[in-house]
Amino acid sequence: MKKTKKDVMIKVDNVSMRFNLGIDKGFSLKQGFVNMLDPKKRKAQKEAKDKNEFWALKDVSFEVNRGEVIGFIGSNGAGKSTLLKVVAGVMKPTKGKVEAYGNICPMIELGAGFDSQLTARENIYLNGAVLGYPKELIEAKFQEIVDFSELHDFLDVPVQNFSSGMVARLAFSIATIVEPEILIVDEILAVGDMAFQKKSLNKMMSMIKGGTTVLYVSHSIDQVKSLCDKAVWLEHGVVQDAGDCEKICKKYEDFVNNR
Repeated sequence: MKKTKKDVMIKVDNVSMRFNLGIDKGFSLKQGFVNMLDPKKRKAQKEAKDKNEFWALKDVSFEVNRGEVIGFIGSNGAGKSTLLKVVAGVMKPTKGKVEAYGNICPMIELGAGFDSQLTARENIYLNGAVLGYPKELIEAKFQEIVDFSELHDFLDVPVQNFSSGMVARLAFSIATIVEPEILIVDEILAVGDMAFQKKSLNKMMSMIKGGTTVLYVSHSIDQVKSLCDKAVWLEHGVVQDAGDCEKICKKYEDFVNNR
């Protein structure tokens, strides 16, 4: 059966992401102007810039269909988290483009939108606004958020006094009050205590069963195998292989064991 555009939820087309690792010391507008007039200094500046360039992603392309759960695997620094941030719209790619056909809920850095000096109660409204939820929705779902997080006794405590696990509980509870069409998950099931991890996993499984399209990064290959239909293997920002989850995970495990 021919695939239609409607079936495709995410299309990543030749995406590359470049970072400059260098830090210019003693740079000024005057020095920049002098460099522009001096060919040797211009050349040295360009060579230093090229030397410090780091390509986190290189010509990455793939498609995700409606309802698919795609796992992204690879070594530390392979570009997995950067890729998710590009798909989520947190970063703009240096080259290529990303198309998404549905509302996205990125669970990449839980608690990143919190103000540490505000209370949990205040941060529920703040973080909900950051995620694009209207105030009316937050008010209607407020008790549901609190119940899921199990932070009833800490609502009026500043978040700066929370443990990382408590922050994760609150952030996850806010992010999942609606079931998005596209869910982007980066290692969140590894935070918090065991009871919360299980609760988070159950919540994510209910989303998957409800037809949510999921992009999932984890260093737990067993978890990727249990959750995902397909897998994309990245190394040094380059797609090594993509396809059936079991097959790709097996190739990656062989690679890790033999290097």
